[in-house]
Amino acid sequence: MGNVHSRPTPPRPLRHIFIITGPAGCGKSSVALFLARRLNLPYIEGDDFHPRSNIEKMANGIPLTDDDRWDWLETIRKQAVLELEGSAEGCVVTCSCLKRKYRDVIRLASRETDDVVVRFVYLRADKELLLCRVRARKGHYMKDDMVASQFEALEEPDETELDVIPIDVSGTLDSVQDSTIDQVHRVMEGKA
Repeated sequence: MGNVHSRPTPPRPLRHIFIITGPAGCGKSSVALFLARRLNLPYIEGDDFHPRSNIEKMANGIPLTDDDRWDWLETIRKQAVLELEGSAEGCVVTCSCLKRKYRDVIRLASRETDDVVVRFVYLRADKELLLCRVRARKGHYMKDDMVASQFEALEEPDETELDVIPIDVSGTLDSVQDSTIDQVHRVMEGKA
């Protein structure tokens, strides 16, 4: 019997979960919707998965605790993985992920399979800009006093979080979207 030669199996293409993060008013939904449309990926609005009790707390100006967030974060992560278990090549998710430990919960998605890459797009802005934006919103449960509490809780990603793409959102929405899509394309092409 001769040698049996087999061709190596080509690696599976990477599937990306892009988590659009930052405090209230930074533009998570606007940037995420833009990104999902441009990349033709499913979009998951993280706020849609908050239990009613969390929404009521926020609407009444009561900051969420870590205990309020754990199940919500796990639900978001599971929903993103479910999108990938279908035919999706990736997905775009909004989630404030204010603390590193919250981002760590989402990062677990990439440990479940070798071909999943989680990247956080951190929309960075100062508190005053976000207060102006939130005050201009009509009918949203997140009020300006919640921006202050989110900044108190915020642990900005640092240089040790290599899976974070920081984006300055002080410019126009168009410039923020252009910067975001450029950076995301670099990631998808393996250049970042």
